[in-house]
Amino acid sequence: MFIYVVEQGDTIYSIADRFGVTVNQVIQDNGLENPYELVIGQTIVIVYPKQTHTVQEGDTLISIADSYNVSPMQLLRNNPQLSDRKYIYPGETIVISYNTNGKIITNGFAYPYIKRDTLVKILPNLTYLSVFNYTAVEGGNIISYHDDAEVVQMSKNYGVIPLMMIATLSSQGEPNKEIAFEILLNEEYQENHINAILEVMRAKGYQGINIVFNYISSSNQSLYEAFMKNVSERLQQEGYLFFITINYRIEKINNNVFIEPVNYSKFIEYVNGITLLQFVWGSNYGPPAPVTNINDMIAFIEYLLTMVSPDKIIVGIPLIGYDWELPYVPGKSITNSLSLNSAIDLANDVGTTIQFDDISQTPYFLYNQINIGIPSQHMVWTMDARSMDALVKIVKQNALSGSAIWNIMIYYPIIWTIINSQYDVVKITD
Repeated sequence: MFIYVVEQGDTIYSIADRFGVTVNQVIQDNGLENPYELVIGQTIVIVYPKQTHTVQEGDTLISIADSYNVSPMQLLRNNPQLSDRKYIYPGETIVISYNTNGKIITNGFAYPYIKRDTLVKILPNLTYLSVFNYTAVEGGNIISYHDDAEVVQMSKNYGVIPLMMIATLSSQGEPNKEIAFEILLNEEYQENHINAILEVMRAKGYQGINIVFNYISSSNQSLYEAFMKNVSERLQQEGYLFFITINYRIEKINNNVFIEPVNYSKFIEYVNGITLLQFVWGSNYGPPAPVTNINDMIAFIEYLLTMVSPDKIIVGIPLIGYDWELPYVPGKSITNSLSLNSAIDLANDVGTTIQFDDISQTPYFLYNQINIGIPSQHMVWTMDARSMDALVKIVKQNALSGSAIWNIMIYYPIIWTIINSQYDVVKITD
């Protein structure tokens, strides 16, 4: 795999010719919506299959998989264009495999209303699917927002383990610290909460749970330990998996990284895995900053590895961009979120160049705008192939369990091209 950064004068044709691949392959592997209007600084992923097959008359996906001794799910991973098609046609090329180096576990976060055609493209790439549909409320009770029956069943159809995701966050990401500690401190509410979780899991067919923790600190970690112990004992009795997602925080004090000294070694006794993810939502009240910071993630993982086995750690990958109007005013400024493709479109529309921050390993750009005759400057931070690949490489370099994608409501081929061209995705059921 090679990541190319678009330069002045490049076209989709010149890039394809330079690397000896077809234009259609470049467009497909990168999910380019405007392939003929590339932006300087935009990234293009180039991959070379290890083995391909030219479809013959009478071939089916099953027969091709059998002849190469691979699973049909692998063919769907490597050929996402087939996911929503009923037929394959003589003469077309099917990618059988890449020169992968090891296996990786993947988890995708999604709401139940994810579009079906998006889901069928992504499910072949997943080991787990965390369905964000449940919020803890007063008394340990649980509320849900949407019907999740279809997404749970589709996950199982594609060999993906569906995880019930629950938090004290609303579906829009609004935190409720009071509810979190009400449950942690009250044994009756806690028991009610666990019973409610199990009731949902049995009724909906979930095979595990992913609980989001937002407020862990050295002063309250014993509360979380006791809670996880209680949850774990009940889940184990019924054969369910138990994952947690930590919305971790890192502070910078005099340019030094400060990590809250929590003893995570106790946590790992009760869970199947820990996902590290700084949640990003439609609104952002903070100052202009990278969507994620690779150096911060590495620092937190190095701290975690002093007490947790690497095969229990999952690295979160956020797929979003933010657009800030400058100057930033604390308490007043609100940024607008952007999809990754929208960020590229915006850069193209305003005629700017995408730059890259080597420290955070994320792209950004500046542009000027005039609103009602008043000029303003904007700063956009986003993610690109380099950012995603850097996060995936952390997994390999530290022998971690895998990656978790927040979120998969929009299909971004580029993240799956990066993963599938380097790793074989683990399917616990197939």
